[in-house]
Amino acid sequence: MTQSDPTAPQPHALGEVVITMRGVDKWYGAVQVLRGIDLTVRRAERIVICGPSGSGKSTLIRCLNQLEAHQAGEITVDGVRLGPNLPGLDVVRREIGMVFQRFNLFPHLTALENCTLAPMKVRGLGRAEAEALARTYLARVHIPDQADKYPIQLSGGQQQRVAIARSLCMNPKIMLFDEPTSALDPEMVNEVLDVMVELAESGMTMLVVTHEMGFARRVADRVVFMDQGEIVEQAPPEAFFLRPQNPRTQRFLSQILHPAGGTAAPA
Repeated sequence: MTQSDPTAPQPHALGEVVITMRGVDKWYGAVQVLRGIDLTVRRAERIVICGPSGSGKSTLIRCLNQLEAHQAGEITVDGVRLGPNLPGLDVVRREIGMVFQRFNLFPHLTALENCTLAPMKVRGLGRAEAEALARTYLARVHIPDQADKYPIQLSGGQQQRVAIARSLCMNPKIMLFDEPTSALDPEMVNEVLDVMVELAESGMTMLVVTHEMGFARRVADRVVFMDQGEIVEQAPPEAFFLRPQNPRTQRFLSQILHPAGGTAAPA
């Protein structure tokens, strides 16, 4: 009998399809970084995207809000088709939150001001309403007492939680995370992952590029493995970690979970 993974997430209801990628290609000059990407994501689904450096993971999610433009194939987000000269991009960007590796906070603004800027400028909220919303989300990421501090006065983990709160203030339907813990000191990683787990459990649709395999096992509905610009394998966490099918996936997992000369990394 096959042993089940005790860390696998509990099943939960998924909604309608909100993201569709069909045959998506992307080049940087002569270098093709995405090759025929086919991916469908349902509302409330949590997708973890992993793979070696340079495999196209970050480029894939950046195409979903057109921070990177794809050159071939189709991308549809919440019913809006994306591409050069197609209408609706501003609407889609208002519905997608993104958290970057390097926080991208405005250094001259406090945590509170970083969170209120977009709701006021984009959604037209008044200052009092925007500040109340920002304080709500700073509390949700467990740093309400840091509202009046500037980024330089905050730890890396606190800055990343401000970045998450800033995205949530726009009331997004989808959250994208681009290696949100890779720039953090090891002791700060868990405080950010814990916030992301809480967000996932609230029913947010999430695509997360990360090497945190413990997070993938705990939260993901599906793990997508990429290599050389292609989706090589995708499966629920239990099947992905215990029964990987593709040799490239097997090699990646052996390296990341069983580093040379060491023991298995904790799940």
